[in-house]
Amino acid sequence: MTPPLAIDRPVHVFWLQACGIFLCAMLALATLDMLAKDLVTRHPAPAINLVRYGVVLLMAVVLMRVRRTAWHMPVKRRRTLLWRGVMLGTVGLAFMQALHTMPLAEATAIYFLSPLIIVALSPWLLGEQVHQRQVAAVVAGFAGMLLIVRPGGALPLAGTVLMLIAAGAYAMLQIITRRLAGKVSMELQFSWTALICTAMTILSLPSADHLSWPGVNDLALMVLVGLLSGLGQYLLIKAFQKVSASSLAPFNYFHLLLAVVFSVLVFGQRPDAIALLGIAVIACAGLALTLPIFRNQLAAALASRQAPR
Repeated sequence: MTPPLAIDRPVHVFWLQACGIFLCAMLALATLDMLAKDLVTRHPAPAINLVRYGVVLLMAVVLMRVRRTAWHMPVKRRRTLLWRGVMLGTVGLAFMQALHTMPLAEATAIYFLSPLIIVALSPWLLGEQVHQRQVAAVVAGFAGMLLIVRPGGALPLAGTVLMLIAAGAYAMLQIITRRLAGKVSMELQFSWTALICTAMTILSLPSADHLSWPGVNDLALMVLVGLLSGLGQYLLIKAFQKVSASSLAPFNYFHLLLAVVFSVLVFGQRPDAIALLGIAVIACAGLALTLPIFRNQLAAALASRQAPR
């Protein structure tokens, strides 16, 4: 719960804190992707996910005990909560498998179509009105994707399809999370999602080409991937408790920037000029949707700072 003294803090303090926490979350998740990209060259994706979600589930159990929260799901929200777990499990399974064949930068760029997918689906799933500027951003984003996965390019079809599935599932995850906001506690969402992701990973194990116990170093990296996954989700929850998710949306593209940097510096995989153009188009399309909200939040924060106390 928020400490009593925090109520007296001005808006800009909450907003700056949320920005810092959110950027830390993006750093954790981008580092997770980099480590996962390295691990999938030596181990099947389901094995990595099993350790990852096992660690997250352990973190969830500890969180539930510390917060003294029961695992009972509200009956009216049970189906929605279960679907949230299925969507995140789909993201993890598809994203990790796609990394086996795809460069990190291009894979992450395709994954960042998710905000545009949300806009495309929102009239039907959320009943929200979509304006011409938003339609233009969606069209531009998908044009950017076509530049990355253009015919004759080096990206594998199977990896591209898996990453598009991950992007679509992540978009559905965010839409479902909106529906659960204020109706199901963050602890329940975090914990049940961890449990469902673990179960889905166990069911996916027969699809692995070969399963073998990892060495000490790789096992430590897998555990680190799990810790970063849990930490990233926890930090996102903390940030969203301070300000709205939409006001932090532009900072998502810090994750994309880190993916490009890691792809070049760690793996020596430099996107070609056309792919870089596609990545830039996707980022600009996403920012066109989110920057107006960001500007309004920044203006409110500056006004709060300048207001007399």
